[in-house]
Amino acid sequence: MRLGVVGPRPSRAELASDQIARNESADRLMIALARMVFDTMIPSEYAGSVAGNVPDANEHLVRRLFERAIGNALRLQLQPLEWRVKQGSRLSWPVIASTPRLSEILPGMQTDIELTQLGTGQRIVIDTKFTQIFTSSSYRSHILKSGYLYQLYSYLRTQERSDEPRSLDTIGMLLHPQTGEAIDEEMLIQGHHIRFLTIDLTGDAADFEKALRDIGTKVTQLEQSQPMMGET
Repeated sequence: MRLGVVGPRPSRAELASDQIARNESADRLMIALARMVFDTMIPSEYAGSVAGNVPDANEHLVRRLFERAIGNALRLQLQPLEWRVKQGSRLSWPVIASTPRLSEILPGMQTDIELTQLGTGQRIVIDTKFTQIFTSSSYRSHILKSGYLYQLYSYLRTQERSDEPRSLDTIGMLLHPQTGEAIDEEMLIQGHHIRFLTIDLTGDAADFEKALRDIGTKVTQLEQSQPMMGET
């Protein structure tokens, strides 16, 4: 649910003074996201002197809030550096031929955040997932979730075009909230650099804002470098 709220805007000091119990991680997360709303990083179209998203324990709403917050933070930081930031870009399957009904049942593809460096043409696709980055199997306690990796891989490979060289080295990033240890891993696969990253949403306001800025820094690093390759 979204709601326009009329009334005095709470100060940053008031937000920072909210005391959240240690076991109330969901509340800590929503307070952190609320800070972004009140800092105008998440614009609202609704009337009122203060407007924002009202948390209702709806997973889809929180995921969209997380995605919008990351996208807007990147826009503020990267647009002055000649990056174009788009959210919710639809992609097309490179279908050459199909049966008549296929178009009715083929699922769509839509990126969360797509960045383009206007000077070089480098593209970066960021997929935000509001879940833990790891799952487990019978043999390993921590493995990346395969479905998310396959999805990002599909975004990268299906958009390759021989007449568009920069499509062959589009960069991908999977971005999750941090639960436990911080993750920052990367690989190079079939010409595409893919990075797996987490962001801590439960710290204080200053740490949280620094984490958002660090994502922008990592984006520019992705454009300029290849991943460190070790043993596999």
